[in-house]
Amino acid sequence: MPIVLDHVAIGAPRINDAPDFLVGELGGKSGYGGPAGEYRFWHWDYPGIGRIEVIEPMGPPGGFVHRFLERQGPGIHHVTFMVPSLSAICERAAALGYRIVGYEDSNPGWREAFLHPKEAMGIVVQMVESENDAPEGEQPGWGEAPPEPDIAAPPVNVVGVRMRTSSRERAVRQWKELLEAHCEQSDDELLFTWPDSGMRIAVSVEPGVEDASVCIELRADRPLGLPDSPHPILGTLFVQL
Repeated sequence: MPIVLDHVAIGAPRINDAPDFLVGELGGKSGYGGPAGEYRFWHWDYPGIGRIEVIEPMGPPGGFVHRFLERQGPGIHHVTFMVPSLSAICERAAALGYRIVGYEDSNPGWREAFLHPKEAMGIVVQMVESENDAPEGEQPGWGEAPPEPDIAAPPVNVVGVRMRTSSRERAVRQWKELLEAHCEQSDDELLFTWPDSGMRIAVSVEPGVEDASVCIELRADRPLGLPDSPHPILGTLFVQL
């Protein structure tokens, strides 16, 4: 099993506010999700194996989504990779100088570990090994889908996440050496792709900038009604290529 970029996740105060844009403008197809301890999540799928997840806080203040929203407001929170062996990818991460956080392997259906954004170019990286054929959310008792607009737009293609860095070497270490991406390089950009993934990670190389996620990139055969600044509810900049 090769490593697969499964989805990009956005942290927001309320999942129910997301479908007007993710479905009504981008044409996403409701996927799966539900409560998961101190947060709730839901996925929307797009042609070409694109997937956007939205997570919202649950329970008393202090959970990781609460902290994320308090610190910086809504926006891109993490990217999730499905990996063939969690222990092997964590050993490789340690050899490359990363510290693993949130390692949890007690559930064979969903073993996971994370790279902290301070060490992972400003974004949380979730690495998951799963023995289940069904997605994580297809389980009895999980939540109902968020209400959607009456009319869905024609679906867009979610190309992936664009990031920025001042260090080409840091980007190559993270996405290619650790997560086994194919890398295409030019003077000011690196494109990281995975053969079985519908999305990519694009990294702009700019002297003096801090590592950060910049936007979610889209393609469509129609003009999209995208705001010029981060979406007012999702806190994320969406850019049509």
